[in-house]
Amino acid sequence: MTSPDALTTPGFHTIVIGVDFSPSSLHALDVARQNFPGARRRLLHITDARATTAPDLMGGVTAATPDPELLRTLEHADAQRLSRIVLEGEDAELLTGDPVTGILDAAERCGADLIVVGTHAQGALEHFFLGSSAEKIVSRSRIPVLTVRHP
Repeated sequence: MTSPDALTTPGFHTIVIGVDFSPSSLHALDVARQNFPGARRRLLHITDARATTAPDLMGGVTAATPDPELLRTLEHADAQRLSRIVLEGEDAELLTGDPVTGILDAAERCGADLIVVGTHAQGALEHFFLGSSAEKIVSRSRIPVLTVRHP
């Protein structure tokens, strides 16, 4: 187990926290706030453009032509939710696209030293077909990633 002192090392100056408003991501945000109080924290939410899919007859989903009005509505709602959780002194960024790629690109762009993301419990079938966003971020990131499991 990592001690809290190990988490507050001065090596982490800029931290990107992926926020999808789930209990696990909000818990990861709390952990980042508690353990990295002196770091510049950048909350990042990516409105998932894959929301514009339709169920298919085989039980999966088929990509649909992105509906600009639906994306605008989602972005507006996400921007309001994000603004409610940002504390003074924190930065926030709202993007649209693939959450994994968005987090990785934004973290590199802002010079982050660490990425913090929550982990979700998934069923075995869902995990087999979709994988975990946190796992994908860990496997693709050149920046250290702290994954936080919701208790």
